Amino acid sequence: MHAAATAGADARLQVFDWVRVTGELDAQGCTMLEALLSPQECQTLASLYADESPFRSRIAMERHGFGRGEYKYFSYPLPALIASLREAFYRHLAPIANRWNAAMGIAVHYPATHAEFIDRCHAAGQSRPTPLLLQYGAGDYNCLHQDLYGVHVFPLQLAVLLSEPGRDFSGGEFVLTEQRPRMQSRPEVVPLRQGDAVIFAVHHRPVQGVRGSYRVNLRHGVSRVRSGHRHTLGIIFHDAA
Repeated sequence: MHAAATAGADARLQVFDWVRVTGELDAQGCTMLEALLSPQECQTLASLYADESPFRSRIAMERHGFGRGEYKYFSYPLPALIASLREAFYRHLAPIANRWNAAMGIAVHYPATHAEFIDRCHAAGQSRPTPLLLQYGAGDYNCLHQDLYGVHVFPLQLAVLLSEPGRDFSGGEFVLTEQRPRMQSRPEVVPLRQGDAVIFAVHHRPVQGVRGSYRVNLRHGVSRVRSGHRHTLGIIFHDAA
């Protein structure tokens, strides 16, 4: 990975209040980072969708019952910006992931660097990269789901909105639902603008109860796009089998 891109990603993340980020992840299972990417960076990434060369596969959601719309998985080597963000975010999120696993009684410890974690994935046959670009048009949506691609799952992931609500599209809100035992599901709508990121739980997270911590399950999706076109960057930290 290019040293300049790595340093740039580290500097970009230093401006955020990680005490707040950690607190909101613990309390809600998600948190928003405003203006992670510039409008120009968003436009540059969204424009990649028309080019087949950076990607390993294209998925039409309707064909698989995932919703409507489509997405493409990047191939290795990832674009420098995406690769550097994946590595920089992992370093901030791994301590949270380890604390969550300890609270939930999960005997998995994540290494300090993303390269070490990816080595673990690849040794288990999870060698296909999972960062992706998603494209939605009018009437498209993404069903509630979890991005689990194999035995090794990093419990947090990231999505960045590349389009501007109200200008490029309407509708298409990011939605997260949380199911606690013996309770109805709790919805969370994250009001993203262009360049904003949301960090959220992939599968489950710990919640403190009267008898200690227990697991709650989470799913995420996108509500129906009413007009225009919506592009999103997704950064998942584990690779796929």
